[in-house]
Amino acid sequence: MKETEKLKLQELGRVSVETYKTQEKLPVTVVLDNLRSGLNVGSFFRTCDSFGLDSIILTGICPTPPHKEIHKSAIGATLSVDHQYFATIEEAVDDLKSKGVILIGIEQTNNSVHLADFTWPEGPIAIVFGNEVEGVSSSIVNKLDHVIDLQQFGTKHSLNVAVCGGIVLWSVSKGLRK
Repeated sequence: MKETEKLKLQELGRVSVETYKTQEKLPVTVVLDNLRSGLNVGSFFRTCDSFGLDSIILTGICPTPPHKEIHKSAIGATLSVDHQYFATIEEAVDDLKSKGVILIGIEQTNNSVHLADFTWPEGPIAIVFGNEVEGVSSSIVNKLDHVIDLQQFGTKHSLNVAVCGGIVLWSVSKGLRK
């Protein structure tokens, strides 16, 4: 077996921000519902860039770029990923609904489908991730077209929102890139 060596940064074949901006993206918008942590927001920017997703919508109390904590975890992805801000999650959801976007929330409800059992619909879709403490706002749960949860087997009932985002966004990328 050949010896394994880590690739150097220049060997990864990454595209420039300018090239990234022009390449085709998956028709997936990430909606952040009142996230309070800039580090979590920055992680979503970085994850969206990594999977080539369309954009991010920030709502309510979400920190917005430029922001020190976002910059720390996004490491430049705020320059590549398109984003916009809405004062409320309700405004963002109403705007997406008016454009015919399929809304999918990540939340524990009586109608949630486990991520492993969910088939991603053809886009455009928006995936709503909720506040670190309160989850997805109750005011929009019944406006969602689908609700997904992640099966968990330990003593905790939730994951950090950015960790959850990484899992869900990997799944949608895999599902839509068949």
